[in-house]
Amino acid sequence: MNPEIKIKGIRDGLLIMVGDGEWADLQTGLLEQLQQRAGFIQGARITLDIGTHILHAAEMGKLRDTLSEMGVTLHTILSQSPITETTAQSLGLGTRLSKPHPDRVARPLDTSVREGEPGILVQRTLRSGYKLEYPGHVTIVGDVNPGAEVVASGSIIVWGRLRGVVHAGAEGDEQAFVCALVFAPTQLRIAGQITIPPQAAGRSQPEIVSLRDGQAVAEPWDVKR
Repeated sequence: MNPEIKIKGIRDGLLIMVGDGEWADLQTGLLEQLQQRAGFIQGARITLDIGTHILHAAEMGKLRDTLSEMGVTLHTILSQSPITETTAQSLGLGTRLSKPHPDRVARPLDTSVREGEPGILVQRTLRSGYKLEYPGHVTIVGDVNPGAEVVASGSIIVWGRLRGVVHAGAEGDEQAFVCALVFAPTQLRIAGQITIPPQAAGRSQPEIVSLRDGQAVAEPWDVKR
């Protein structure tokens, strides 16, 4: 994995940050990383931060077309170069991260917790725009809708439909897991791994996903843990 290429989830899709080096090598590394995540990135909108690299119309257009063939959309180019920024605008690409709509601003949830508790129980559906972060385990009785996000240092259990963004083991706990009655997240992370096993997405039976040897494994959610 190229350390000069970093991928993380944002409200509008995926943010890819490209560091220093020869652009040809960086582009090759970028495409290889995305290909490895083919099942995860399908349909994603890409914001590409290329720093000071200068791209002209032919290069940028070819990259956009290649990404399109992979099933993702190059939506925004972030650059410190006026030339690159102008090129992006001429191709109809954005050059700024979009600001949240007032109705979509993440709102804090009322989840009062007694000091020392290792987890919380949230009895509600998390709708688009909500973000819940907790330094422990999170159990949700309700759905996690697309556009909602849950980040926990421990495991995440959804007694409902999981269709939003979840990050379990956010502080590096590779023993954390994610399970849901209907498993179809738009983005799934466990510890430092960004993944969504294709075999798990959209299945009707309850499923649990955990890491084994650094790889995500999906199983029916009928095993006592």
